[in-house]
Amino acid sequence: PFPFSFILAPSGKKNQEVLESVNKGEILELISEGKRVGTITVDEVYEIDPQRRVERIYGTTDVSHPGVAGTLKRLGKLAVCGAYEITFAEVEKSVTEVREAINRDKAENISGIVLAARPFHRAHERVIRQLLDKSDILILFLSKPYMEDDVLDYSIRKKSVDYFVKNFLTSHKVIVVPLENTYIFSGISELILNTLVVKNYGCTKFVVGQNHAGLGLYYEDEKASTLFDQFNIEGIDVETVSEMVYCDLCKTLVSVNTCPHGHHHHISYHSDAMLELLNVGIIPPAVLMRTEVSAMILDYKFPKRFKNLSKLFYDLVPNTGVIEEHNQKDMYNALMRLYQTSSLT
Repeated sequence: PFPFSFILAPSGKKNQEVLESVNKGEILELISEGKRVGTITVDEVYEIDPQRRVERIYGTTDVSHPGVAGTLKRLGKLAVCGAYEITFAEVEKSVTEVREAINRDKAENISGIVLAARPFHRAHERVIRQLLDKSDILILFLSKPYMEDDVLDYSIRKKSVDYFVKNFLTSHKVIVVPLENTYIFSGISELILNTLVVKNYGCTKFVVGQNHAGLGLYYEDEKASTLFDQFNIEGIDVETVSEMVYCDLCKTLVSVNTCPHGHHHHISYHSDAMLELLNVGIIPPAVLMRTEVSAMILDYKFPKRFKNLSKLFYDLVPNTGVIEEHNQKDMYNALMRLYQTSSLT
């Protein structure tokens, strides 16, 4: 089911000049951000059609599509193929960590889930716990974009996921892997590529949210079918999990498939809604996001927000009477405790 070929067709005047002048058998150095990361031995240089390339990836050539315009800027008209070597320390490190954990635990049931965690919320936590309960090892593939993330930086997303794993899970059974998410993962074949990556890391199961846009969920003969019914990727099972919501009658997180109450009783875990609160500096309710995670993100987004933090703490927060140093994250956590005080409401 592989959707398209991998190619190396870099844009830019210098790249074009090099590819026009090379001969078969020459060795080219691969440079990324000024550093030598590998080599390719030229077998052939050939022309490509950038328009056809983006259509294969995104299913469209419309430049209003967020990926098409950016990809066309990066694609040259000449591509090079041949035997290559690439050194990618971060990927090699994560592959080694996964293999060592599998061998150490003699793991047979290895589950993988790909998440963006923009932001990391309670529904993520519930699904992760359910998967971990049925897995020898759980690998969390955290999407790391090839360009800087203007929604929520990878570093703070990684920090929030690591915090949850370290403090609230049997952390030796969980591995967080940066998924170097290049432009090819933004297209119509995203889930196929994700499945192949997860399989190559050693997973026996790949878990996908039922409301994932790329799943292509449809009903035929009164049976739910997905993209994966069209393809057979050997060596890995694909499992879909239903959407999680908070039900104000059940008073807990529930699956939309098991809760008997109407959607008007449900609070949905929509990332864009939580991000909108965070972007204007409001701490989301604890039922949506763990307070410590919200505090990390707000501290990152609004550094040095409080002018006189010590006085604010003294005025608003009960204390032991001993002078203590506090930071902004402490302030957000204290505020959430105050928000949840209900004796006067």
